[in-house]
Amino acid sequence: MDTVRLQRLSRAYMESAVLMAAVELGLFTRVARGADTEARLAEALGLTPTNAERLVTGCVALGLLERVGERVRNAPDVDRFLVEDAPGYAGPWMLFTKPSWAEWGRLAQHLARTDPPAVLGKYVGFTVEDARRYHAATYSIGMGAGRRFVRQVDLARRRHLLDLGGGSGCYCIAACQAHPHLSATVFDLPPVAEIAREFIASHGLGARIAAQGGDFTRDRLPSGADVVIMASNLPQYSREIIQRVVATAHDALLPGGEMHLIGEMLDAARTGPLDPALWGLNEALAGSTGVAHSVTECVGYLERAGFTGVAAHEFVPGVLTRVTGTKPG
Repeated sequence: MDTVRLQRLSRAYMESAVLMAAVELGLFTRVARGADTEARLAEALGLTPTNAERLVTGCVALGLLERVGERVRNAPDVDRFLVEDAPGYAGPWMLFTKPSWAEWGRLAQHLARTDPPAVLGKYVGFTVEDARRYHAATYSIGMGAGRRFVRQVDLARRRHLLDLGGGSGCYCIAACQAHPHLSATVFDLPPVAEIAREFIASHGLGARIAAQGGDFTRDRLPSGADVVIMASNLPQYSREIIQRVVATAHDALLPGGEMHLIGEMLDAARTGPLDPALWGLNEALAGSTGVAHSVTECVGYLERAGFTGVAAHEFVPGVLTRVTGTKPG
């Protein structure tokens, strides 16, 4: 037994820093466009030869770049997701948590806080500009999640989808693109709803997708939906709040409608995966009520609200789970 594992954990922030710096500098884009040696990268990025060597060496060691003789090339996933202007570019998402960098360094102090938590956590005082910056990052990965949802869920007989905390509207956009008969509503905080309208309009779907401002933890939900989604905001709220929202969604749904609770969920034994645990811990920084919820708890939220046929489905392996249920007809 030695300290190697513990040392690696204590320095994990260095690995994040290498990835973020490479994205910010446009390293992977330059490699894809032909700057495939350290000398060419130094010139293309405006770095000294020594710093270009340092950055390339770090990226190779992390498996972000691959060496082929004196040249380098992007790893397959990097080439797909971290080259600017590519259809799947997710650079903004890689930088999504960077604004919290310093606060993670103060995690012990945040955990020692005793002041009452805020239901909206980091969204207290959220402005339109905050929403624009925030969802520029989430949109880059959200459309992939929305398309995955459409592939997994049969919406052929559904008429109207309601997305609680829908952000930039990715799930609604993907669903309406795939099903011309479908309409949808994004229900999110007023500043976010304003930004959602911009994303929706960019896809030419303003006539079929509405964005309504409100707080789904306390406000009346729009009626007339036969599908409700609540995706990727699960760890931001307490068990009591999630139970209340699920019950409110059940009441708002048309008879025979279905709910999909999609989020970072711990396994039944609450031993992992890591992502849900960390997103729950992240809420200590936000001063919210949020915690990491287990898949067993999420199934229970739907069952207690009156949903039937409740089941859990793998959504993104090791990251997201989808719990579904139907409102009796």
